[in-house]
Amino acid sequence: MAMRSPLPVRDGVGATRLHVPVEGPWPTIAAYMAERFFHLEPERLLRRFDRGEIVARDGTPLARETPLGAYEFVWYYREPPAEKQIPFDIEVLHVDDDLVVIDKPHFLPTTPGGKYLQNSALVRLRNLLDNPDLTPIHRLDRATAGLLMFSARPVTRGAYQLLFERREVEKVYEAVSALPQGWDADAPALAGRAFPIVYRNHIEKLRGNVCVRVDDDREPNAETLIEFVNADERVLHTLLRPHSGRMHQLRVHLAALDAGILNDGFYPKLLPETPDDFTRPLQLLARKLRFTDPLSGRGREFTTRRTLQDAPR
Repeated sequence: MAMRSPLPVRDGVGATRLHVPVEGPWPTIAAYMAERFFHLEPERLLRRFDRGEIVARDGTPLARETPLGAYEFVWYYREPPAEKQIPFDIEVLHVDDDLVVIDKPHFLPTTPGGKYLQNSALVRLRNLLDNPDLTPIHRLDRATAGLLMFSARPVTRGAYQLLFERREVEKVYEAVSALPQGWDADAPALAGRAFPIVYRNHIEKLRGNVCVRVDDDREPNAETLIEFVNADERVLHTLLRPHSGRMHQLRVHLAALDAGILNDGFYPKLLPETPDDFTRPLQLLARKLRFTDPLSGRGREFTTRRTLQDAPR
């Protein structure tokens, strides 16, 4: 069972939990944290202990003298970074007692992390609906736009999470790729495969790597059905129906078929990191979600109101 934070959600952001070693060369918990967060000015961190801002599991404030081993976990609020504003709004499509569905814009992360706190879908939604219990049921990459579902209260959260764990949610995406070389409008195909294409491979997320690794020698663990929608002299428009939910799966599968998604800086080749260009979003959109509601037993379907700017007209 997950540990409940002793600190409430503040400004839409939950407290961070830190595991502290019970033994080691540090005389105090503060000394351990000062070494771990070496990029922070030590006295600034110690003043947070003095103000009672770092607490134990029962909410007890820790002092800068609290010895190592006194507590295994501590909680604190991250100090907000200087964030660059993401100039696109979330759109709420559905709200009830248990479920919230939004249309997420490109560039906005699903949850806080790194240099994004207030500029995340979760924090914006918590502040908008004044509901600190909101939790995403699944994830979208920061670069991907479209449908995103949130649990509105803990008591029913597990029922919706099981839908995704059991692959009982039908997910449909759409993508726009540069027109592959040798494209034949009379016989649409990718890498010699006629549509519809079922593509499978083995995708592995490596710790510390921003891209996933494909291992062709292992049993496939990722599968996508790819359907042809339209094409013009510039681009190809496809529908993607993932059977699994591996990290970057759709981007990897299209790139493997020589149809990498427009404006993808990760696949087929990792490009140097550059500032966001809001005029060139990744052309990938979570278009539709369909499932049987685990509480009511009724069928539910949600469709994005967004479109891909580079899709053939």
